[in-house]
Amino acid sequence: QVQLVESGGGLVQAGGSLRLSCAASRRDFSFVEMGWYRQAPGKQRELVAAVTSGDSTNYGDSVKGRFTISRDNAKNTVYLEMNSLKPEDTAVYYCHAREIRTHMNYWGQGTQVTVSS
Repeated sequence: QVQLVESGGGLVQAGGSLRLSCAASRRDFSFVEMGWYRQAPGKQRELVAAVTSGDSTNYGDSVKGRFTISRDNAKNTVYLEMNSLKPEDTAVYYCHAREIRTHMNYWGQGTQVTVSS
């Protein structure tokens, strides 16, 4: 088994920036895709951004141009740089990873991001 450990959430004013990190607990797991999803109260979980092992990226429409995802394959870590934050970005952000051999999905425990107006 592997755990995904998130860090970097918090409270920020609108227009500010935050950086989220997510590290897999084991280096011997390889992930075909790593990324971030978010869930606001009363809403469904949605894709924020994802990056493949080949560095192809995919972003949710609402964050394009403001958020940047990157990964360090050697460290099994994925990062999310969030700029120009808006109150509507307020949500619990979950790290996600899909293992390359079994395609099993793993989720982090979630980290709260709150953007005040």
